[in-house]
Amino acid sequence: MGRPLPYGTPGVERQPEGIERTPPETVSEAQRLLDEGKPFHAHEVFEDAWKTGPDHEEGLWRGLAQLAVGLTHAARGNTGGGQKLLLRGAANLDDFEQDPPYGIDVPGLVRWATSLAVDLEGYAEPPDPVTLAPKITG
Repeated sequence: MGRPLPYGTPGVERQPEGIERTPPETVSEAQRLLDEGKPFHAHEVFEDAWKTGPDHEEGLWRGLAQLAVGLTHAARGNTGGGQKLLLRGAANLDDFEQDPPYGIDVPGLVRWATSLAVDLEGYAEPPDPVTLAPKITG
């Protein structure tokens, strides 16, 4: 999950950064990582698209990155941080709800994020990111 590990504990390699992917490759790779319970790694994939993609799509990729890192915070037990990032990510996706690009289920992701932000209050333990991982496409 990205938190420091005790010495000698096996970790998970970081996601390579700065990779230019097509939008479908970005979505596919991020979904794979979310499904594996690696939302922070998915965030890095979306961040690459945000930094290398066209300016008019910046809000889309930034919003998706914020959803993934919001899930990361929630899974680490940081409810408040998770809620803020989920809602911020949903807000960044607003401009893409009417005409979602690349088969991305923007309305479904906005509903998922706003619902999870509210539901996080009811979790006694940090939630499992695999169980909560959204489906990016419809």
